[in-house]
Amino acid sequence: MQITKEVLKKEAKEWLHSIIVAILLTMIIRTFVVQAFKIPSGSMRPTLLEGDKLFVNKYVYRFEPPKRGDIIVFKYPGQPGEPKKDFIKRLVAMGGETVEIRDGKIYVDGKVQEDPATFGKFYYYNSGPYGGPQDQIKVPQNMYYVLGDNSSNSTDSRFWGFVPKKNILGRAFFRWWPPKRIGLLK
Repeated sequence: MQITKEVLKKEAKEWLHSIIVAILLTMIIRTFVVQAFKIPSGSMRPTLLEGDKLFVNKYVYRFEPPKRGDIIVFKYPGQPGEPKKDFIKRLVAMGGETVEIRDGKIYVDGKVQEDPATFGKFYYYNSGPYGGPQDQIKVPQNMYYVLGDNSSNSTDSRFWGFVPKKNILGRAFFRWWPPKRIGLLK
């Protein structure tokens, strides 16, 4: 069988079409459904370690609101003009709730948060302008209060305030690297 220019041209078109479709599908999935992230710091230790790689469900909050205890990825809500880096923290309180950090525990609307899978295993420090000793912080509507699990080494809502709803990218749900730590996140 002889390969002609027409056959090569047809074959090249098919390959190009397949590559374009694959790129478009990847962009759609990454933008709207699932995205991979790498943990850059120790602010979420021991839940997430530096270098852990995980998947974030970017679609889930279209159908249900974020819940207390979710590990969320969001755009840093800093001052206008600052770079919009992606952050990852644990959601502690929603708009309309009051947060207090006292004796190493988190209180939301006066009730201690002791869920052992999320808040019951960490000691939380009360420091910063939005979470110092004796501070009771009221979370504005359409905002969230987040903390790193390693609160002694985390820059979070205690220091820079609240995360607007529009800044939330999604919920971290699965660690895929390193192999010995693969699994669902809680």
